[in-house]
Amino acid sequence: MYSKDCVKVAVRVRPFNKRERDAGSQCVVAMVSNSITIQDPRDSQSQRSFCFDYAYWSHSSFTRDRSGLYMPEEPGGRYADQDSVFQDLGEGILENALQGYNATLLAYGQTGSGKSYSMVGYGPNKGLVPKLCDRLFQAIRENQDSRQCQVFFSMMEIYNEQVIDLLSRGSRTPGGLRVREEQHRGFYVEGLRTVPCDSAPQVEQLMEQGTRTRTTAATHMNANSSRSHMLIILQLKQIFSKESITKQSNINLVDLAGSERQRSSGSEADRLKEGTAINLSLTTLGNVISALADVAVGKKVVHIPYRDSVLTKLLQSALGGNSRTVMIATLSPADICYEESLSTLRYAERAKRIQNRAVVNESPTERLVKELKAENARLLQRLSRLGQEGRRANDETKELRQLLTHNELQIRAIQTLWEQHLQEALKDWEQQYANITQERRMMQMHPYILNINEDAQLSGVVKLFIQEGEWIIGLCDSSPRSISIKGLGIQECHAVFRNEQRQVTLTPQPGSKVIVNGHAVAETTELQHLDRLILGSNCTYLFVGYPSERGGDDWSRYDYDYFQSELAAAEGIHLGPPSAASSHTDPSLLAVFYDYIKLMPMVAEANQMSQELSKGVEFSLAIKNLALSDSKGHDLQKEIVVRVTSVGRKQVWMWSKAKFVNRKFLMEEVYQQHQAEQSADNEGPSTAVLPRDKDPFWDPVEPLLLGTAHLWLQSLAYRIPLEEQLEVLGSEGTEEAILQAQLVPCNSIGLPLGEDDILIDPSELLGRRLDFQLVLEQCCGVRWIREARDRGVQFGFRLFDCSQPLYTPAVWHNLNPLLDHRVHFASLHTSQRLLDYLQSSAVVLELWGLQDGCTDLTSCLEGVKMTAEGVFLIDRAEPTNIAPVLSTELCSVRALEQDLEELRSINASLRKENHSLKEQLNAARNGGESVRGRSVRPSCDAEFARALKVFYHSMTSVRGQLQRLRRHRPSEESDLLGFRFFIDEQSRLLRDFSEQLEQSVSTLKQDVAAIVRRKRERSGFWS
Repeated sequence: MYSKDCVKVAVRVRPFNKRERDAGSQCVVAMVSNSITIQDPRDSQSQRSFCFDYAYWSHSSFTRDRSGLYMPEEPGGRYADQDSVFQDLGEGILENALQGYNATLLAYGQTGSGKSYSMVGYGPNKGLVPKLCDRLFQAIRENQDSRQCQVFFSMMEIYNEQVIDLLSRGSRTPGGLRVREEQHRGFYVEGLRTVPCDSAPQVEQLMEQGTRTRTTAATHMNANSSRSHMLIILQLKQIFSKESITKQSNINLVDLAGSERQRSSGSEADRLKEGTAINLSLTTLGNVISALADVAVGKKVVHIPYRDSVLTKLLQSALGGNSRTVMIATLSPADICYEESLSTLRYAERAKRIQNRAVVNESPTERLVKELKAENARLLQRLSRLGQEGRRANDETKELRQLLTHNELQIRAIQTLWEQHLQEALKDWEQQYANITQERRMMQMHPYILNINEDAQLSGVVKLFIQEGEWIIGLCDSSPRSISIKGLGIQECHAVFRNEQRQVTLTPQPGSKVIVNGHAVAETTELQHLDRLILGSNCTYLFVGYPSERGGDDWSRYDYDYFQSELAAAEGIHLGPPSAASSHTDPSLLAVFYDYIKLMPMVAEANQMSQELSKGVEFSLAIKNLALSDSKGHDLQKEIVVRVTSVGRKQVWMWSKAKFVNRKFLMEEVYQQHQAEQSADNEGPSTAVLPRDKDPFWDPVEPLLLGTAHLWLQSLAYRIPLEEQLEVLGSEGTEEAILQAQLVPCNSIGLPLGEDDILIDPSELLGRRLDFQLVLEQCCGVRWIREARDRGVQFGFRLFDCSQPLYTPAVWHNLNPLLDHRVHFASLHTSQRLLDYLQSSAVVLELWGLQDGCTDLTSCLEGVKMTAEGVFLIDRAEPTNIAPVLSTELCSVRALEQDLEELRSINASLRKENHSLKEQLNAARNGGESVRGRSVRPSCDAEFARALKVFYHSMTSVRGQLQRLRRHRPSEESDLLGFRFFIDEQSRLLRDFSEQLEQSVSTLKQDVAAIVRRKRERSGFWS
C-alpha cells in the first residue's frame, strides 16, 4: 500500500556576499513565519508573497564563534543555522529511509545563492549531506542488535547530458555512462561505481575524492561547474533476520545546476537557440514539475516529459513516483538578484503541488536467497527419497548434487559479497588516507598554489606544491620537475617557478598569458603570500607562501568573484560603495557590474577557443546604453553586450548576454570534439570546420546601432526654425559622427514660415494645423566608415505617435555621406499632448552601421497615415473605446475642458472690449498717428519673436556645452599631474558654460527690456 505525499518545499535566504555588500545592495526579501514577500526594487508598489512548508532566515542576526561556527546572536533568535535546517529536513529524510522509503533532497537556486552551503557546508558549518551521514551511521550502531545494515555510496555529475562517475578509478568514458531502464529498477546508470561504507568518515573521504575528480574534470573539459548537476546516492539495505524481512531504500541528494535567468531584451532570436544540451536538464525538470503540478490540481495532462533529459529520467521516482521528496530553494535577498530570486520562488511554488506515491521497498536479493534456500530444501528431499527407495540412480543423483552445490555457492556468494566489497573499499580508503596525510605534511613544509573555482565547494581542492629549485608549470608532464595543469590557453611550458632561498618567483614563457593580482606580467615576478594568479584564459590559483609567512590571514575573502573584480578594476570597471550623497546605488549599475565580472572569464575562454580553432573572431565586453538617453533625456537601462569582431573581414556583431552564453556552450562542444580528435590523431575532417549555419562563431551580418543624437523639438512649439550640428554619441559616450540637421516650420505645401508666423504663446496652436519638416543634410567624420571603407550608414527615427521607425536611404563607402533627406510631418488638429511632447522631448536620431552582406533598413509604413502629397500625419485622434475604469479620469478631463472653454470665452470678450477701446482711442487721434498706433502691437510681437529665436539658438549652444561637460572624464591612465590637467580643463569648461548661460539670459532680459521701453515710449508719445 502506498502513501500519498506532497513534495515538501523549504526556502532559505542567505546573507549578502562581499560583492553585494561593497555595492551597497538593499534587501528586497522579507519573511514572517513560513511566508516570504519579495519587493520589486524598481517599483515600490509591486510585491509578491509566497507560502512554503519551511522558511529559513539566514540573512542576518547571526554571529560567528572562534571555531568559525555560525549561530544566532541570541538564543531563540530568528537566524536559521545548519542544525535548524537539518532538524526539519534531514531528520525527516533519515526517518523515511530507515522505514524503507526512498527519499530525495533537491537543492535549487541560482549560482552563489547558498545551495552548496546548505547541502555540503564548509568548515564546522556542516551541511545536510555530512550531517545526514553522521546520523545514519549513528542510527545503524544503535540498532545493530536488531538488524544488519549495508550502506553503498555513489557520486555522479551530469554535464551537457553526459553522466560522469566521480568515483571511477579508470579513465573517463567518452560520451559518459549510459542511462538504461529496467522494469523493476526503473532508470539507472549502467557501470556506476557503488562503494560500500561502514562509517561517516569514509563517506566524507569519498565525497572529497569525488569533488577532486569534479574539479579536475571541469578544468580539463573547460566545463562550468555551475551548469552541472551533482547527484549523491546512498543505498541503505536493512536485513531483519528474525522477521526474515529486508528493507531497501535509496537516498538521493541532488545539487542542481545554477538556475540563472538570462537578462535579455527578448528582441533577438538566436538562430542556434536550443542547440546546446547544457540547459536541457533544468528546462525539462521545469516542464516535468509544471506538468505534475497541473495533474495535482486536476488538469488533464497527456504527457509528462521524464524521458526528455538524463536528469529527469534519474529523478522520475523522486517527482511523482516512489519517493518522499524535499526541495530546498535558496536565494539571495539582494536587489541585484531580484529577477533570479523571483524566478526561484515561482519554481518552488509549483513544486510544492507535486504528489508522490511512496512504498516500502522489498529487496530482490533477499527474495533470491529465500528462493534458493527453498529450492535446496526440495533438492535434499528428492535426494533422501532416492536413497530410501534404494534405487541406484547414479546419473540423477549426481545431477541433483551438482545443482545443490551450485545453489549453495550462489547463496554464499550473495552473503559474502558485502564483506568482500567492504574489504576492498577499506583498502582504497586506507590508500586515500595515506595520500591525504602526505599532502598535509607537504602543506607544512612548502609553498603551494591553491585552485579557486566559481563553485566554492570546488575551491581549495587542488594543491600544487613548489619545492626548492626550478619547476616548469604547463601541459608537459614528462619532466620530473614539472607541474602538470590543463586548461584553455595553457602552453606546453607555460611558466617557470623558482624557489630559492625561501623566495618564490614566477617567470612567464614567451606567448603565455600570466596575470598576477589583476595585472598581466611578462617578466620575472616575485610572489608574495596570498598573491592571485591567473594562468591561461581562466585557471585561477591563490599562492600560499611558506608556513612562517601565513599568520592568521582570512583566505576565504579571496574567492572567485574577488579574482574577477580585481581584473575588472584593472580594466577600469569598478563599483565601490555608494557615496555619502547617495545612500543607494542604482540597481541597473549593480546588474551591469555583476554581469561584467561574470562574463569576463567566459569572454577570455571564448577568445582562446577562437584562437586555437583558427576562427579569426575576437570577443570583447561593452556596456550598452552607458551614455545614451531616451527622448525625454532620461538614462536608458544599461546592460552588458558582447562585441564580436571578425578580424579578417572587419565584420561586427553585437550579442546580448543570453545569446553569448548560449553560443559559449556550443563553442565548448566544438572545442571538446576538436580536442578529442587531436588526442586520437584523427586524420578525417575536423569538427572545428563546420558549415556556416551550424558554426557558433559565425552569424549573418546585420545592421548595427552605432549611436544616437538628440534634436530637441521645443522651437517647433513657437514655430521657430532650428539648425543644429549634432554629435552622434556611441553607447559608451564616444563620438561616432557629426550630423547637420534642421527643424523647419512650414505651411501645408512645405514652404517655410516667416518671422511674422513665430508664436509667443504655444497654446495658440491648440486645435490648429501644425506643419514642419525634419531635414537631415549631411553626416561628417563617420568613425564606422573610417575603420573600413566598404561599409555604409543610414539614420532612423521615430516621432511622437508614429508606430514604426522611418529610415533614410543607405549611403555606402563615404566618410562624409550626403543625406539630403527631408520628411514633412503635419498635425491637423494640434492637441495638448503634442504640445507637451514638443516642449519636453527630442527626436532621437539613430545612426545605423551597414556592412557588406547585410540588408538595408527600410521604413515600414504599416499603421502610418500619409496624405497624397507624402505628408506624414501625427497626433491623430484615437478611436473612442472608453473603459469603465477610466470614467473618473474622463470626468476630470471634461471638467478641465469646460473650464478651458469658459476661460476662452472670457478671453474673447476681453479682446473684443480691448478692440473697441482701441477704436475709440484711434478715433481721437489724427490719421497718421492712427496708422502708427495700429502697427504698435504687430511690431512688438515681431520683436518678441526675434528675441525668443535668438534665445533658443543660444540655449542650444548652452545645451551642447552642458553635454560636453557631462562627458568630460579623466583618462584611466591619468597620474597626479594628469588629474591636475583634468581639473583645470573641467574648471575652464564649467566657466565657459556659466558665461554662455549668463550671456544668453542677460541678452534675453536686455531685449525684453528694450521692447517694453520702446512700447512705453510710444504709449507716452500718444498721450
